[in-house]
Amino acid sequence: MVLRQVFDVINNQVVITLPTEFRGKKKVWVTVDDQVELHLKKMELMRMAASDPLFLADIKEVEEDFSLTDNEQL
Repeated sequence: MVLRQVFDVINNQVVITLPTEFRGKKKVWVTVDDQVELHLKKMELMRMAASDPLFLADIKEVEEDFSLTDNEQL
């Protein structure tokens, strides 16, 4: 099982309470990534793009450009 979650840093410490599925495990792999804010900002930009008319028009144009090749057989 993999647990991916953002945790708060308090007094330069992170406390993780593992789900019950981890009970009995002797070791877990922990990776600390301080790029969370950048990742969250990128995710928000992608959410905004999903309703951006110019972006959606570009996607439609690309779909139309490739529509003929999508039907080709290899």
